[in-house]
Amino acid sequence: MSAVVVVSIVIATVLVFAIAAVIVGREARRLDSVAPRAVYELEQATKFVADHLPASTQARVTYEELRKLLVFHMRWLHDHGLQPEGVVDLRQDIAQELIINEDTVAAYLLGAAEKSRIEILDDVDVIHIVQTHLDYFNAIGAIGPKR
Repeated sequence: MSAVVVVSIVIATVLVFAIAAVIVGREARRLDSVAPRAVYELEQATKFVADHLPASTQARVTYEELRKLLVFHMRWLHDHGLQPEGVVDLRQDIAQELIINEDTVAAYLLGAAEKSRIEILDDVDVIHIVQTHLDYFNAIGAIGPKR
């Protein structure tokens, strides 16, 4: 082979590698700034929470009541900006941290349950439901770290 052919092959190889490195680097930065895709499925969440609740709470709440409470919890999250619409490939732009206090959510859920005539529960049951629902969010990768 002539020297010109060898140099051309080396230049082409370096050029292909450089282009690939730039593209991979750019995509890695883009994907790092995009929120992870966590898919919330109500039926799956209800089953997860029902399976992981303490036996005493399982005995006092029906599957349908639990499902309604999870919907109320999702509405509370939406009202506090934690369930925005159109989040596919949305850049993470967290301006301030929001720390979820189980007591506040529990109070909201007790009020919502009373309005819906769900005769349950005491405060401890609702806190178990909230904590287990948050465990489901963690399991699907939809929640940040606990502090």
